Amino acid sequence: MGPKVLIALALAGGLFWASAVLAGGNAPGPDYQKLREQMVYSQIEKRGVKDAGTLAAMRKVERRLFVPESYRNQAYNDYPLPIGEGQTISQPYIVALMTQVLELDGSEKVLEIGTGSGYQAAVLGELAREVYTMEIVEPLGERAAKILAQLHYDNVKVKVGDGYKGWPEHAPFDAIIVTCAPTDIPAPLVEQLAEGGRMVIPVGEAGNQNLVLLTKINGKVKEKKIIPVRFVPMTRENGSVY
Repeated sequence: MGPKVLIALALAGGLFWASAVLAGGNAPGPDYQKLREQMVYSQIEKRGVKDAGTLAAMRKVERRLFVPESYRNQAYNDYPLPIGEGQTISQPYIVALMTQVLELDGSEKVLEIGTGSGYQAAVLGELAREVYTMEIVEPLGERAAKILAQLHYDNVKVKVGDGYKGWPEHAPFDAIIVTCAPTDIPAPLVEQLAEGGRMVIPVGEAGNQNLVLLTKINGKVKEKKIIPVRFVPMTRENGSVY
């Protein structure tokens, strides 16, 4: 084999390698819409969540945008993910279940306690007229507010503060959702729930929590246990756990 042939083969090999690299670099990324649809079908619909509005919101909101970049490849898996500051984003099924329980029709003013990543607030923002969400951990609240603004959730307002106290300036609320677990139901939140309103909240000590639905009828509150759950505890402004 002569030198000219060797040179030609080397050039051809180099061109093939370069083409392969370029093709890999331009390869299409994951189909996130398809991943969300699979998430909704396999993790949510199959487990009994049937509300059309909730399912549509879960298909639309991009969970991956609300988790740290290092976890984005796991964003549509069926488990919570860390978001920093010792907090987590709930698994998709729990987000959907809690949303469905509120029975939103688009006319409601909703209070969320425990903004966290902002993902639940975004889902609520797809379904409710107004969403007021509170976060005790300042860096998380600021980050969530920024993401929600970038995604144009203009009907969602974020406040850094003690969620135990609620947001009385905007009460009463047609629905309240709490994404951290107090050991007992905070009285201020019950007071801020409108007549006919619904509150979904995890209650109990670590390892013994239940998701509870409260409905206020004629000034009285009716409680119904839904399922056992595991949430981070509710933290007060002085750093104590309630």
